[in-house]
Amino acid sequence: MNKTSRRRAALLFAAAALTLTATLAHARETVRISFQRSSTLLTLIKQNGTLEKKLTPLGYDVSWHELNGNALLTALNTGSVDIHADVADAYALFTQAANAPLTYIAKETSAPTAQAVLVPVNSPIQKVADLKSKRVAVLKGSGAHYLLLTALKQAGLKASDIDLRFLEPQDGTTAFASGVVDALSVWDPLLAVQLKDGKNRVLIDGRGDGRTPLVEYSRYYTATTSFAKAHPEVLKVVFDELQATGQWVKANPKEAAERLSPIWGNVPAATIEQVNARRSYAIVPVQREALAESQRIADTFREAGLIPRELKATDIAIWSPVQP
Repeated sequence: MNKTSRRRAALLFAAAALTLTATLAHARETVRISFQRSSTLLTLIKQNGTLEKKLTPLGYDVSWHELNGNALLTALNTGSVDIHADVADAYALFTQAANAPLTYIAKETSAPTAQAVLVPVNSPIQKVADLKSKRVAVLKGSGAHYLLLTALKQAGLKASDIDLRFLEPQDGTTAFASGVVDALSVWDPLLAVQLKDGKNRVLIDGRGDGRTPLVEYSRYYTATTSFAKAHPEVLKVVFDELQATGQWVKANPKEAAERLSPIWGNVPAATIEQVNARRSYAIVPVQREALAESQRIADTFREAGLIPRELKATDIAIWSPVQP
């Protein structure tokens, strides 16, 4: 090959390389992941950058979207994000009732003490039955709302027997601290913050009366169904990372709490350790036959008029890291 031919071949090779690079760049996709400030595992994964390291070679970029409240609900219901922040079992059912295009991809196993009904430490309220005619704050449709309704039923009371105040979490904690309400049903990390100074005490949590468990309180991770069908390899990477991070948090409680403290708005690390001790952070596949608690939640909220139609919890789409 003469000098001119070699030069022509080199130019052709360079052009081909540029074309391939442009094609690969164009073919890359971005995985959009939502998280809440309290999404322990996802916030640590985001901080570590581990998903980016594992998904980049597969042709994916990652974008993170902090969503809370109505913004999170909108994203869940519309599928505007690909993989969604962990939400309590009760919250997930409302998205199912709204026919949201979601698929369950992972479950954090039960943590019954991670939500509770609180009263001031010197309150005369000693048992759930004492809540009759009392003012109780809770976020409507939350897992804490389900806990409250279930506790009332176990005590022989109905929601109409108490002065129920539906408040957003910050408004609820403010009302509780100022004495505007007599009790507050809430979940971690807000629960731990309310308990840290010893001014409040747990009236009842998911363990119930100690003899009969009251509620399980599990959390679910979801993906937009179209994304779950098209990109199972991404879900497997996310599932494995969630599982590994959950195990790391349990094995390194102090370091995990210290890293989470600034992310959670400088909540004291000692308080976060208590939160992490109550949460299981055990990530497992979602099994259709294990959705009995979800069905009880759906039935309870249907009876309370919060879910407008009969809902079958097992009708939800489920992705599994172990394919049949």
